[in-house]
Amino acid sequence: MNTISIPHILLPANADIGTWAVNACDQFTSDFAYWEEVERKTEGKPSAFHLILPEIYLKDNAPKRIAAANSAMEEYLEEGVFKELEEGFILVERATESGVRTGIVLAIDLEDYSFEKGAKTPVRSTEATILERIPPRVEIRKNAPIELPHVMLLYDDPQNSVLTSVRRGRVLYDAELMMNGGKVKGTFIENAREVISRFYSLVADKEDKFLFAVGDGNHSLATAKTCWENTKKHLKADEIAAHPARYALVEAVNIYDSALKFEPIHRLVKTSDPEKFASGLAMEGSGAAELSVNGNLKKIPFPCDIPNGIRYLDGYISKYLAENGGDVDYIHGRSELINFTRSGGVGVILPPISKGDFFPLISSGGNLPKKTFSMGEGNEKRYYIEAKKIR
Repeated sequence: MNTISIPHILLPANADIGTWAVNACDQFTSDFAYWEEVERKTEGKPSAFHLILPEIYLKDNAPKRIAAANSAMEEYLEEGVFKELEEGFILVERATESGVRTGIVLAIDLEDYSFEKGAKTPVRSTEATILERIPPRVEIRKNAPIELPHVMLLYDDPQNSVLTSVRRGRVLYDAELMMNGGKVKGTFIENAREVISRFYSLVADKEDKFLFAVGDGNHSLATAKTCWENTKKHLKADEIAAHPARYALVEAVNIYDSALKFEPIHRLVKTSDPEKFASGLAMEGSGAAELSVNGNLKKIPFPCDIPNGIRYLDGYISKYLAENGGDVDYIHGRSELINFTRSGGVGVILPPISKGDFFPLISSGGNLPKKTFSMGEGNEKRYYIEAKKIR
């Protein structure tokens, strides 16, 4: 396997990491106050904020914002804002309310990744990719000289064999993150090739060589793949092998990490007749879910094959809304959902997918339905810190 590549990672040379690091662009997409405060904190200072397009601004003069971000990337490269490390990985320890989550920043070969349903590549998407969400991201990336990742890949290592093989080197950064992001510490990994061997040993006896599942940043990685496919059309064979856009920077996290919270995303159906919705929902199975109507809970059957149960549920919701009107929202917290239903609508509280079942489900069934699971709260998502040249 050659799925994992050892990158030359870019870090800010002298910038304050607390000001440099900002949350993933696809978070707080309805909270202008959040991003306005980030903009205020980073004004006139070197920051990843100036290199990204928060998705809340996709309909707010996006072309101008994209051009400004690309220009800032060029300026940072020319003015020495970045320093380029020797080949290697970075061990990232992120302290949040959920605990300390540990990941490894590395690069993957996009030739070994597919977001197509049923793909048997070593790196696979976990949820259905919404193709309409890719073109705006392509506009952002196609002229960018660097990438800053918020992609988080999951790997299946119940014995924690990869992290125990890591040999720590110098500390590269250690800082408080803005906007209640907790703390982050980055340490250079001295033995990247040994770590790669440990990763590959996880799938050595597996026929399908399924190494990484996309946990966060599904559409960002799909965009990187799309841009690479467009780029390589114009390259010769020897150029394809070495082109930097072929490799995407990501953070790999063990799915069994104790600080990685795997939560179901529940359904809130906004309807004027909750009882009609509830009476028509004919779920079956030996598992269980819950309905919340006016804040009152009732257990209902649910398939043990949770993804198929969600597919059936989502199909029923779509049909009901088409015939009766209303809307659906996707809610992360159980208690939050119950409170919403006290003032109308009906909530479906879904059972969680076990971490031990996650990789087998993807391997056997392809992509999960959209909005099946979430990993942590918004302020726990990956912050942009590291970067890599892509041209």
